[in-house]
Amino acid sequence: MQLDTRLTWPVVILFVLSCFIPLLADFHVPIFQEHFVRQVENVQAIFLLFFAVFSYFYMRPLTLSRGKKIFWLWAILWWVLLFGRSTSWGRDYFPDVPKPYFRAISVLLIGSVTFMLFSKTLWQEILAKFQYASIPIWGFLLAVFGLIVSDAVEHHRIIASVFLHDSRYQDLVEELYEFLVIFGLFLVALPIMNRDKHTQSTSEVENQAV
Repeated sequence: MQLDTRLTWPVVILFVLSCFIPLLADFHVPIFQEHFVRQVENVQAIFLLFFAVFSYFYMRPLTLSRGKKIFWLWAILWWVLLFGRSTSWGRDYFPDVPKPYFRAISVLLIGSVTFMLFSKTLWQEILAKFQYASIPIWGFLLAVFGLIVSDAVEHHRIIASVFLHDSRYQDLVEELYEFLVIFGLFLVALPIMNRDKHTQSTSEVENQAV
């Protein structure tokens, strides 16, 4: 595995902004009960869906070689899965629809991501990514940091008090730190996408030259 240790501006900006999240309670920023939290969740869902759509049209996985095609379809399904989970599989927007429909959606999405793991081709491509791709370490650490903090705030773990200064802000703080996870994952995925796209373009040019 190759590690890209360059500290990029998106990582710095996101981390600095995250330092202000605990201060929302200190400055008594109005949260309008659950309404503001709900809007934050909606923005999360929009970003997750956007990253899924962006990944599909940017990579055009159906035009790639078999290994890369399966890998990027699997990665896109992960974005869709995270989008589904963030909206309670659609229940948040269609509360009157019977619950079995949402359960079916969750089973379909989780099952699709899980079932693809039985593909030998996918594992070969994952291992190839670990061997040749350059992983942005700071983007990865940003995602890990956001995951640890949001989980700590949600489950009242020992470090929660560092980031949660008022229990009324629990849901808001948790959701805001989840943005670090979302953007951190995208910052990790984007260079890998660029590398595969460049490799594909180079291969197409060479084939045309032949």
